[in-house]
Amino acid sequence: MTLERSPAGLEQIPLTITSSGKTHRFTVEVARTGPEQETGLMNRPSMDPDHGMIFPYAPGRGVAFWMKNTMIPLDMIFIAPGGKILRIEDSAVPYSLDPVPSGGDVEAVLELNGGRAASLGIRHGDQVDWKR
Repeated sequence: MTLERSPAGLEQIPLTITSSGKTHRFTVEVARTGPEQETGLMNRPSMDPDHGMIFPYAPGRGVAFWMKNTMIPLDMIFIAPGGKILRIEDSAVPYSLDPVPSGGDVEAVLELNGGRAASLGIRHGDQVDWKR
């Protein structure tokens, strides 16, 4: 199911994370193309708590992200092939140019508001599902 496009013109889809028997629901923008992925959440002053952005990769690969021109702290959730969370970078520092590595091959990276994963109890090994 595709939702209305975001203000940035990106496709929006539903995404769920299952953690400790609870299902957390989000609406995420999909950054599929190189230019969309390069821009990501740059220059945005805020994001709704139940929103995010997903960066899919096919085939899966090791990646590194940075926070160039990103105004808000973000949780970077690195998703291994099959949808399990490989690693979470909690509250990446706005504007930092330091690379944040995936720590292995990933099929996607999910960005949420900084601290959101911890506040919901989302952790390594939890399952992420979305329309691939």
